[in-house]
Amino acid sequence: MRKIGLLFTLFWFSVIAIAQDENQTIQGKVLNDADDAPIENVHIVNMNQVKGSISKEDGSFSIPAKVNDTLYFSYLGFKSIRVRVTNDWFKYGDIKIKMTELGIALEEVVLRPVQLTGYLEVDAKIIPIYDNYRYSISGLNTGYEGGQTQPNAVSKVLGAVFNPADFLYNVFGKRPKQMRKLRQMKTDDNIRNLLSSKFDRETLMVVLQLEKVDIDEILNNCNYSETFIRTANDLQILDAMSECYEEYRVLNRRKN
Repeated sequence: MRKIGLLFTLFWFSVIAIAQDENQTIQGKVLNDADDAPIENVHIVNMNQVKGSISKEDGSFSIPAKVNDTLYFSYLGFKSIRVRVTNDWFKYGDIKIKMTELGIALEEVVLRPVQLTGYLEVDAKIIPIYDNYRYSISGLNTGYEGGQTQPNAVSKVLGAVFNPADFLYNVFGKRPKQMRKLRQMKTDDNIRNLLSSKFDRETLMVVLQLEKVDIDEILNNCNYSETFIRTANDLQILDAMSECYEEYRVLNRRKN
């Protein structure tokens, strides 16, 4: 009877230990490596759990994490870093992350304003026109973008109409794990705020484990124009990829 009680006690403590391991929160501070000054508004992303956080005025932050999770720290003007969570983080608790400031040399930008004459017929020919159209396909939630920068958009749309599931399978079918993270990223406000201020695709590449050329290829195959791909911020890119992925999932279910 005593052995049964001992086994039950050990089992109960094991369950508690596992539960605690799955729900721990990392706490620490983000500092400037040059002078140990705290850095406010640093974005921290748990790449494994796809959860985000932001450092406070004193540099402190907290984020759900487990041992071996990878945390991604990003702040404008500083080198982004990735740090692996270890047992010592939970044992000692006083975590200090130091970020190195980048030396940014800004190139000279020449602005060429549109010189209007005041005559409608003349000015109408001077003002640049951006022909980025959206083609609608029956059965899909949204349309596809095309324009001058994407002359083959119509042919791609027609290809999607005749064989839509196969068209999108080649884009997403080989990346099921990475694409599932799209939904998680869209629901986290801290990650969305980070992406809305970035244009370098770095966070998307880190979390989705994709190269920049892969992201461009996905958007291109989903018929987004080169102008959109080049000028959109990272949040717009995330939403575009997610929109196309959801269309793929619907079409793939219908096919199967």
